[in-house]
Amino acid sequence: MDTIFAPGTPVGGAIAIIRMSGPLSRGTLEGIFSGKIEHRYVAQGTLHEGETALDSAMAVYFAAPASYTGEDMAELYVHGGYAVVQSALALLANKGLRPAQPGEFTRRAFLNGKLDLAQAEAVQDLIFATARRGAASAMEQLSGKLSARVHAVESRLLDALSGVDAAIDYPEELEEDVFFALPGDLAAALQELRALAQEGLAARVLREGARVAIWGLPNAGKSSLLNALCGEERAIVTPKAGTTRDVIEAQCAIEGIAVRLLDTAGIRAAEDMAERIGVTRAWEAGRTADLILVALDAAKPPTPEDEALLQAESDGVPRIAVICKVDLQPGEAAFALAQRKGVQALGVSALFQKGMEELRHAIAARLAPAAGESALVTNARHVEALSQAAACVEGALAARDADCIATDLRAALLHLGEITGSSVDADVIERIFSRFCVGK
Repeated sequence: MDTIFAPGTPVGGAIAIIRMSGPLSRGTLEGIFSGKIEHRYVAQGTLHEGETALDSAMAVYFAAPASYTGEDMAELYVHGGYAVVQSALALLANKGLRPAQPGEFTRRAFLNGKLDLAQAEAVQDLIFATARRGAASAMEQLSGKLSARVHAVESRLLDALSGVDAAIDYPEELEEDVFFALPGDLAAALQELRALAQEGLAARVLREGARVAIWGLPNAGKSSLLNALCGEERAIVTPKAGTTRDVIEAQCAIEGIAVRLLDTAGIRAAEDMAERIGVTRAWEAGRTADLILVALDAAKPPTPEDEALLQAESDGVPRIAVICKVDLQPGEAAFALAQRKGVQALGVSALFQKGMEELRHAIAARLAPAAGESALVTNARHVEALSQAAACVEGALAARDADCIATDLRAALLHLGEITGSSVDADVIERIFSRFCVGK
């Protein structure tokens, strides 16, 4: 196994971390660093090339197998300026080390049994998490809690499969006992698989974030609503109707969920080409959203167009009616319309921040109703594997032939192995780690 190196931090900060992993790690560190080198001892010294000092640095050495990758590892902590970092990287290359590929440190941790595949994917999720709840979910997976639940189901299915195989080989002695207990064992495994898959479907937004479109008639308060939710002036607000002609996007976190807010053009019979295009894009933004906020003007009576926007989730996208400008009027007619349409309604004043916390809570509850603060399953690949495994267990429950039952159980175990990495093919592993950043 060759020895790899890579920067673990972006260049240009106060401190840069450079990582090494492989059999040359300790010898290389001893040849370029003057400080004391002991396992897990953080030392201060000089980074040097021969007699030339390159930087005042710190370093730590990790002896195999007690390291992140399971190999000998070392980390250098140098000043983060471009010249220093490039000098350090060139020095390592001259010592015979190879630049690491994206995700290669974590790949080695997986191959050396330090992490299973679900935990390795959680590392990537943790790096790219943009909101608290997504990070919490990734940390749950990294700690091994998802793997533990999957292994528990695997153990139950393996016990069932071993009993079925034994009954096939010795039908007179074991068949009656095995098949008496089998339905209950498989039903329990199926219930757990369905629960995990359903949790994954509900918690997708914790990992990927959510798209929330804001619909409404011109001058209903959509842009003010976006600004209030984001806490900054992202959209232009004027008394003139039709100011927004295109979809304006803004990223924010709402109760720990990463949300992309889409402020759209006022939906009406447009008078010119630009506005017609904006209205078309507004409809499209709603169709592809995870949630639609329908802005209703509390100071005006609802119109047939407002009623059309509130059609209660008729297209499969949930809605919340946001009664805007309640500092001007209470908006009883708008609330009554939402109630008739079966749509949750909340009154807000973006100007005075009235009702905004209640709205944020309602948005989070609609986006991730069953996810809690974190969720074990947020990865689409894991959801698919769990669903496939559940289908196989359903097939085993319905089968009447012992050989068919055994075949279905083996297929279920293969699908579960795709989560932990015990039965995943090389192409999937390559695809997963290619998405990692260099240095991780």
